[in-house]
Amino acid sequence: MSKKRKRAKSQRKNEITKGIFTILEKEPSKSFNYKQIAAKLSIDDTEGRNDLIKRLGQLKQKERIVEVERGRYQKKPSVHTLIQGKVDLTSSGNAYILVEEMDDDIFVPKHKLNRALHGDTVEVFLKKKGSGKKLEGEISNVLERKKATYVGILDKQKTFAFVRPTDSKMYTDIFVPLEDIKKANDGDKVLVAIGNWPKDADSPYGKVIEILGKPGEHNTEIHSILAEYGLPYEFPYEVEQFAKTLDTSIKPEEIAKRRDMRDILTFTIDPKDAKDFDDALSFSKLENGNFEIGVHIADVSHYVQPDTILEEEAYNRATSVYLVDRVVPMLPEILSNNACSLRPNEEKYTFSAIFELDDKAVLKNQWFGRTVINSNERFAYEEAQHIIETSANRIPDEISIRETGYIVGEDVVEAVLIFDKLAKIMRSKRMDSGAISFDKIEVRFNLDENSNPEGVYFKESKDANKLIEEFMLLANRKVAEHIGKQNPKKTFVYRIHDEPNEEKLMALNGVISRFGHSVNLRDKKSISSSLNQLLHDVKGKKEQNLVDTLTIRSMSKAVYTTDNIGHYGLAFDYYSHFTSPIRRYPDVMVHRLLQHYLDGGKSANEAVYEEKCKHSSSMEILASSAERDSIKYMQIKFMQDHSDKEFLGVISGVTEWGIYVEIIENKCEGMVRIRDIKDDYYNFDKKQYAIVGERSKKVYQLGDEVFVMVKNSDLIKRHLDFSLIGKKN
Repeated sequence: MSKKRKRAKSQRKNEITKGIFTILEKEPSKSFNYKQIAAKLSIDDTEGRNDLIKRLGQLKQKERIVEVERGRYQKKPSVHTLIQGKVDLTSSGNAYILVEEMDDDIFVPKHKLNRALHGDTVEVFLKKKGSGKKLEGEISNVLERKKATYVGILDKQKTFAFVRPTDSKMYTDIFVPLEDIKKANDGDKVLVAIGNWPKDADSPYGKVIEILGKPGEHNTEIHSILAEYGLPYEFPYEVEQFAKTLDTSIKPEEIAKRRDMRDILTFTIDPKDAKDFDDALSFSKLENGNFEIGVHIADVSHYVQPDTILEEEAYNRATSVYLVDRVVPMLPEILSNNACSLRPNEEKYTFSAIFELDDKAVLKNQWFGRTVINSNERFAYEEAQHIIETSANRIPDEISIRETGYIVGEDVVEAVLIFDKLAKIMRSKRMDSGAISFDKIEVRFNLDENSNPEGVYFKESKDANKLIEEFMLLANRKVAEHIGKQNPKKTFVYRIHDEPNEEKLMALNGVISRFGHSVNLRDKKSISSSLNQLLHDVKGKKEQNLVDTLTIRSMSKAVYTTDNIGHYGLAFDYYSHFTSPIRRYPDVMVHRLLQHYLDGGKSANEAVYEEKCKHSSSMEILASSAERDSIKYMQIKFMQDHSDKEFLGVISGVTEWGIYVEIIENKCEGMVRIRDIKDDYYNFDKKQYAIVGERSKKVYQLGDEVFVMVKNSDLIKRHLDFSLIGKKN
């Protein structure tokens, strides 16, 4: 080789080395494969790629960079690298630190937690266990506590007390001086605020701030669920009083500022037990043969004004919470169930999206603005469904749909049927565009007057539900498009949904292959269509709820933000939440911003609205968690009365300490602990999603059908244990 060629090769090697370090040091928490590095360095020839792969191997050998997983490289962390992240505590007491933009979590053994608690934001000293191995660290500082309060049982002694938290992620009791127990008795369930944690103390000091009641009592447990997530169950007195002072009458001078739609046929379709009706549909035929369809939404922002205690309370709550036996509303009842509720035969202020559609559901015109309406009818979904099912292909003069003998006129029947037809066309278009159809089974309970469960039923989405859904989606999408497509760009509140994580989809494929299903991961369109096919194929099968749940978990979470990237699950480039301001604060923000821009206003402060979006997203997660916990609580309460019955269930989860079983007939889930299976010693096989008998080689695998009985039910800890009877043959 000539000296000139050697020099060129050496120079290229140095350039590649410099380029590798530039990329890895620019984003030290991320890892890259050789293809990503080659693209960033504009290396597109075979020789260059080979040189890059060779150099990466050499740098790894010399421990100048780290191969964090096969084929993925990262800057070698300093022994004293200090990183911020969130604590994720495991059942063993050890923790992982979750760091944004970092591929690997940082393992922290329990003796190096240094008083950090689950969810806390911390600083952690990072170190390596060895080349290519997992990251390990030690927490050096707690920057922010995730929770300031905990629910627990008071253990009162002669000179002091402890509160034993019911949160399984809380690994320590809380010490409470007797003067700070607030008249609580021994054994009471309380809410305690954490204070100082002295260096020489095993437990943090705390103060009881609320006595929730006796453990196991219904209201105590429901209030405990809310308290665990920092959610209120009543309004402050001053907020209630402020709401009562609002003038909720309909004024001629206000009507004059709005589009008057009181004479247009209008109705609501909601659950039969709904009390707040925040959306209505109107229908009229135009001379050109098209349809004018109005989506009318309660004008909450007319009453909830900025810089008031009502606004502050609505923002803090950010959402209504739907528990198993009650609704904890975002707004006081005088607004949520009265002034803002679009009840029949009452004039109401609304914010509307008016669409002109032809009979093929093609949009011809649209209008947005404030209106006044008078709803003619209030339907339950079941009643609207009855019209659809009994009136297919015909429009009679009148149809009796209520047991009371109430008669619905031809105009209403015709409107419902046309809405249904258009909705089915719009839904078909969405599916063809790549939208994913999630119709997950929802568990509901029949409760007696004392909130005791008498039975379980499943909420099913039928044509009437989908009718409303499609027109709400239309309004949400078109409002978002109207602002999002404007130039120059204007600040707006979007509901976004990122593409699914490929690793999670591969894991999903591993599970569903057990049932003969698969997801095509070739490209975005094939993923969407095969996910829809999967959800269709499992309908009515034993694995439906398991597959539905796992598929949803493989998806990204939808959030609120001012930075629009579209909504993957709905296949929309622009999407927002406009249609439920009684129960969602982001919809109130959308109404305000839309009106501001309709009035010619300048772009709003993006940073302010982004912060409000983050708050709304986090409150939505808390509310969803509380809702799930309340369902779990009621399932356990229901199963307590069926402890002598044998049930057929499906293995819905497998862990090193046991198998989770979901009962087919009522969707109640409990655990069979490995130590309670006496016929053999069972080991956890992670690859097979199974536990395997050491001697007998008997396998209990994800998706297997098994018979179980209730062994133990704990309402306070919300835990259900099953005894395993055996496999279904």
